[in-house]
Amino acid sequence: MKKNKLKRRKKLTLSELEQCKIAVLNSLGSLQSHRCYKHAFVEFIDWYCSEPRLTLNRKVVLQYRLHLESLHLSPATINLHLAAIRRLAFEATDHGLLSPELVSGIQRVKGIKRFGLRVGNWLTLDEGQQLLGAVTTDTLRGKRDMAMLGLLFGCGLRRSELAGLELDRIQQREKHWVIVDLLGKVGHIRTVPIPEWVMKTVHAWISAAEIRSGKLFRRIHKNGAVWGERITENVVWYTVKECARRAGINKLAPHDLRRTCARLCHLAGGELEQIQFLLGHVSVSTTEKYLGCKQKLREAVNDLVVLNGV
Repeated sequence: MKKNKLKRRKKLTLSELEQCKIAVLNSLGSLQSHRCYKHAFVEFIDWYCSEPRLTLNRKVVLQYRLHLESLHLSPATINLHLAAIRRLAFEATDHGLLSPELVSGIQRVKGIKRFGLRVGNWLTLDEGQQLLGAVTTDTLRGKRDMAMLGLLFGCGLRRSELAGLELDRIQQREKHWVIVDLLGKVGHIRTVPIPEWVMKTVHAWISAAEIRSGKLFRRIHKNGAVWGERITENVVWYTVKECARRAGINKLAPHDLRRTCARLCHLAGGELEQIQFLLGHVSVSTTEKYLGCKQKLREAVNDLVVLNGV
């Protein structure tokens, strides 16, 4: 009887959608995934409730995919929206709001194929030194920013990992400074070695700010004093952007420093497997993407083709 009742439902109510949305968001361990899925849910629920529709099913999701394509969004963005809808549908089934048959149909909605390989942004070793050279370490803010850039550039941390880093996670193992049991995306735990030059910047910050416990990095007040218990990911983003601006480097994001760390390790002779451990990737193919495509843009093959008279 319950199954027949599910099949006769006309549409999910706004309160039911909100209930399922909150349940999915609460199950996400990554702040970045939480942010992306929340935006995807808001966009879909607004579209879904804009006019009378049948219950959430494969046809409706196909219509929504066409709607997303009409907005000229990237395949990655469209596929993220579709993944969020699948999670929403599964949660609705667990709450007894949708039948398993409808969810199975939604699961069969294919994403958009991506062709080619996106070229990321990496810094050269000279550009990295230029970026660090733009930081003045004679102030408390400068010491903090240098330590933050050092951990991003030298250890390949994500900005969420940097913002949430606890002081007691920095320990010595095998006579080497490391970040032990660092919690990354999807609950993955890894140990990250800290180069000596990076550790010097961290020690300088800890000593100047008199950090004894809790989060490693704190906000800096306008008067130059430490305040608060931690920094946000936005502080990391602003710090990288501001330092890049002073160094004359355009369009640099915190994640570009993570890519740069991977590539420089590889160019220095680092093993692919060890770089995978450093970054905390489950798949080695993900690490290969961080190293960059095999196409050499500085020594492009078509630069060898020169036409006379041009």
